[in-house]
Amino acid sequence: MQYKYMRIQGRETSWITKYPKGIFGMCWRMIMDGRMEKEDEEIFRTIDQWFVANLPEPEACKNGEKVITFFKTETTGEMLEKIAPAMSILDKYEHPYDVVYTNFVGTIVYEDEWQVAVKVEGGKMI
Repeated sequence: MQYKYMRIQGRETSWITKYPKGIFGMCWRMIMDGRMEKEDEEIFRTIDQWFVANLPEPEACKNGEKVITFFKTETTGEMLEKIAPAMSILDKYEHPYDVVYTNFVGTIVYEDEWQVAVKVEGGKMI
């Protein structure tokens, strides 16, 4: 079966969306909590900088709105290569996460070539 969307998410919830945190939120939380070694932090910061430079940030995300993002599976090959070291960091620290594939994401409020942002309310996509 071919899926349209993919998301890497944790098992803890975001305080904004009440939905499971995405991979960037998980890694930033580990850094803020002092749980990541300096070398791993530098690797993650490099990954984050690549995404900031190469992937548009949805306006809704910038505004702190209750949205989550999914990668589009048909255009995410390079991004998955770039994000793989962050997944390895989560593995190293035994931080649980899930890779979710779906065709059903709810109300899309932003879309570009690589991703969609969808509304979340009460911890559920709407």
